[in-house]
Amino acid sequence: MGELKVEQVGGFAGFGGPHLKSSGTLDLSTLSSNDRLAVEALFARTKAPAGSAGAATGGDQFRYRLTRGTASGTESIEASESEVPPAVKAIVSARIE
Repeated sequence: MGELKVEQVGGFAGFGGPHLKSSGTLDLSTLSSNDRLAVEALFARTKAPAGSAGAATGGDQFRYRLTRGTASGTESIEASESEVPPAVKAIVSARIE
């Protein structure tokens, strides 16, 4: 299926500053079919007509940047915390760089 890179960004006043990185990777085949469908829907949303994007995020909410490889190259999207399946958010861990 492929690998999904997940990065947590934003949050309360840019929580952690520039040196705290929160990310992880997972093999999409390890997700349940419902979680895979949810991830696919997030990527499909970016191909929808303008104005049909998902839920807006508040300034203090975390967002998640999801990146995957496709036949045509690398594809990245950002989604609000509430849109990302819990199994995907669970692979994120923080580290100081």
